[in-house]
Amino acid sequence: MMVGSLFSVKTIEGIQRPAIAGFIPQTDGTHSVMLDIGANADCKPEMLEQWAVLGSVYAAATRGIERPRVGLLNIGEEEQKGSILTQATYALLKANEKLNFVGNLEGKDVFRGKADVIVTDGFTGNIVLKMGESIYNIMKEQGMVNEFVDRTNYENYGGSPIIGINGNVIIAHGASSPTAIMNMIKLCQNIVKSEVAKKIKAAFENN
Repeated sequence: MMVGSLFSVKTIEGIQRPAIAGFIPQTDGTHSVMLDIGANADCKPEMLEQWAVLGSVYAAATRGIERPRVGLLNIGEEEQKGSILTQATYALLKANEKLNFVGNLEGKDVFRGKADVIVTDGFTGNIVLKMGESIYNIMKEQGMVNEFVDRTNYENYGGSPIIGINGNVIIAHGASSPTAIMNMIKLCQNIVKSEVAKKIKAAFENN
């Protein structure tokens, strides 16, 4: 889907690599957008900085958040913590005055409503997303029901948008249920009405 989008819909000028966005439920009843969740396993700091901008524009356009809080997924809250990638990314996000950067988020913070946009490389993001989905499946197999865990079920969101391309593309699970397809259509409707692709293009044209 990513390759097809790059060749057919094309990338918005100025964006190094589009990202796939996932929806992470929060304990306050909202959800955060995480990107990337699997399209780009090997990343540069500049790519993550761009995804922070993409995620901010997306959250503002689709959820009406005036100044979306951006958090960087890391192994500690301190600025100097993390890999070479996260340390360099931290410096870029901190210096970017267009972002409402709130600092590092540890794994324990992912679901705690501390950020509206969670930025990470596609390798880490994919693991986090699928771990959350697996908890739902395990609890379902054991006959347990929990309102928060139920919101990690992919059916609630229907699919994941590719952000940074010059149009609207949603990736759905290959074995999507009717409920998932219904919610994917609702997601598509929201994205189209919000004109998020147009707003992202404008944001990068003004850089």
